[in-house]
Amino acid sequence: MTTIRQRRVGKGTEAAEDQPSEETNVKPDGKIPPVPPGGKLWNILSITVGGIVAISLGLLTSVYVATLHENDLWFSNIKEVEREISFRTECGLYYSYYKQMIQAASIQQGLHGLVYDNKTESVRTINILERMNVYQEVFLSILYRILPIQQYLEPVYFYIYTLFGLQAVYVIALYVTSWLLSGTWLSGLLAACWYITNRVDTTRVEFTIPLRENWALPFFAVQIAAITYLLRTHLQPAQEKLTLMAIFIATFLFSLTWQFNQFMMLIQALALFILDCLDMLPTAKVTWLYIIQISGLLLVCVLQFFNSMILGSLLISFNVSVLIARTIQKNLKKGGLLNRLGKLIIHVLLVLCLTLLINKFIKKILNLESDEHIFKFLKAKFGFGATRDFDANLYLCEEAFGLLPLNTFSRLSSTLLFYIYGFVLFLLSVAAVIVAFRNLSGSNQVQLKKKVEEYTVTLKPDAAYSLVHTVLFGCLALSTMRMKYLWTSHMCVFASFGLCSTEVWKLILKCLHLYTSQRTQVIKYSIPIITLLYISFKFWPGIMDELSELREFYDPDTVELMNWIKSNTPNTAVFAGSMQLLAGVKLCTGRTLTNHPHYEDKNLRERTKQIYQIYAKRSPGEVHGILRAFGTDYVILEDSICYERRHSRGCRLRDLLDVANGHIMDGLGENEPDLKPSLYPRFCEEIKKDLPSYTMHFTRVFQNKTFHVYKLAKHK
Repeated sequence: MTTIRQRRVGKGTEAAEDQPSEETNVKPDGKIPPVPPGGKLWNILSITVGGIVAISLGLLTSVYVATLHENDLWFSNIKEVEREISFRTECGLYYSYYKQMIQAASIQQGLHGLVYDNKTESVRTINILERMNVYQEVFLSILYRILPIQQYLEPVYFYIYTLFGLQAVYVIALYVTSWLLSGTWLSGLLAACWYITNRVDTTRVEFTIPLRENWALPFFAVQIAAITYLLRTHLQPAQEKLTLMAIFIATFLFSLTWQFNQFMMLIQALALFILDCLDMLPTAKVTWLYIIQISGLLLVCVLQFFNSMILGSLLISFNVSVLIARTIQKNLKKGGLLNRLGKLIIHVLLVLCLTLLINKFIKKILNLESDEHIFKFLKAKFGFGATRDFDANLYLCEEAFGLLPLNTFSRLSSTLLFYIYGFVLFLLSVAAVIVAFRNLSGSNQVQLKKKVEEYTVTLKPDAAYSLVHTVLFGCLALSTMRMKYLWTSHMCVFASFGLCSTEVWKLILKCLHLYTSQRTQVIKYSIPIITLLYISFKFWPGIMDELSELREFYDPDTVELMNWIKSNTPNTAVFAGSMQLLAGVKLCTGRTLTNHPHYEDKNLRERTKQIYQIYAKRSPGEVHGILRAFGTDYVILEDSICYERRHSRGCRLRDLLDVANGHIMDGLGENEPDLKPSLYPRFCEEIKKDLPSYTMHFTRVFQNKTFHVYKLAKHK
């Protein structure tokens, strides 16, 4: 089991990376409030200073997470096998393809090895570029090979520094989005500071470096910044075209680097659809965004050798349905309140029906079943019937796919982020409801004009988009903890925008009958600065302590296992075991696997369930037959799974297998009435007794405190 322990040698490495810009760059912004009309020179100066602050904060964040990673693992001091083991579960699988490309005799041979891969899944040749989102590893490996840096930088450092560098892009994009929404770069500064001080809930890049979301989310943030700029009302045609191009590039890169891109963009498309229906966004720009999403995804589909999961995505079906429905209902935005509400209900139902029909038709034509486990999981998660499906229960029992823990809100509140976010969200939500009602009713009554002026902030398309975006992704985060990083980063943007927005403070002061232009400007800048000072004084000492804490990677049992495999098994040996461990086996030893953690394939899911019978109640002959059917030479059993205590009864892997096999679960507790006792004991426990019925099929060849490796007999 991998652990982190305190370093035995107190080595005074460069632990503290000072970030003085968080405080020193606050005071100069106090000069921003009196912006004179037509002050072109001042605007240039403000943009220059704001840009420098953005880049500085981005670079500081990059250095910050890189330092934390080094201090946590002592990465520069540990052996290569330990570095590779530190890339846990699917992270190790993705990094293995980068390593494979680096070690290939040529770029062409490396690409050929990925397109015709027979080591990731035994007795089967698969196309890695079609199955997985690993173009970033391919690009990075080619870049490393052609750049003259091999003598100065190890491949692993080139890889991790690129990911940490993307964090700079991420923070800059969040900064710019907040700046665009509020009109002042002080808002961007506050958003970046919140992102850093809430790091536990905004990113996990320092300990899951190769994870797909760490590649994709910076591009998603860039896309949101570009959409925010696009939704401004004063753009020239040339500016609009360049912005659309930026959105397309960011959307394409986001889609290329993460397999869950289609689900995130579906939520984004829903946000656009809601706002378009309520007449809060320009229809022409929304249409362009639908088209960009479809074209970006289709381009990725081509690069991934026409991956059927992309073609059968709900996003493409939904966007096409919206465009068709809009063509059918041309007068959707005309008429009185009741007339428009009726048309709107029909429009929503039409889009929903078309989406389901188109999606069903595409999946029928393509015989697509790759994503069925996701819908089974969602069905069970939201209470649409209990399930014994092994794959669905595997997700349901993982903490990452559970509800967002309540302690998340206490952490976010300690930086004032959640309090301010909640206040701004409530204010703009109420105002948005009023404006939506006014848009639908088409009322131009004189008595409403004053109210409309007071709620002008919600009429801004960029603010309206940001509001619906944060609400929908908030719902996603609340339902699935793993997706919180999409919400919390935008929470920083949304809260800082609200705190620094002239329109928001103007609205509040008018409601309180305290509005004056001077008072608005004073509050707009003084409260964010006070908030920044509070964050700095409260969290700066903690950040310094965190940067000075030195620990090291420690997992001797896994290191021993990997070294034994490399030294005592042939290069062609096939290994079976848990998905998480086998990803490390592939990375560290290059041996062939029976299964792996990239779960978006039906055949692989069925194969994994069969391999996992090593932890079920099955006879040795049955288990041997299953393993040999996949060409297995060695099987690795883990005590941490066989005697698992991390999950409660009903969620342990052995329990999921028992239920799926129709067997009664171990331990005290209730069982469903139709479950029956198994005729055989649990395989992973019984094999250790070296009974003749087991030794005729399996021979123990390696053992330590955590792992047991058995060699399979070759007889049929």
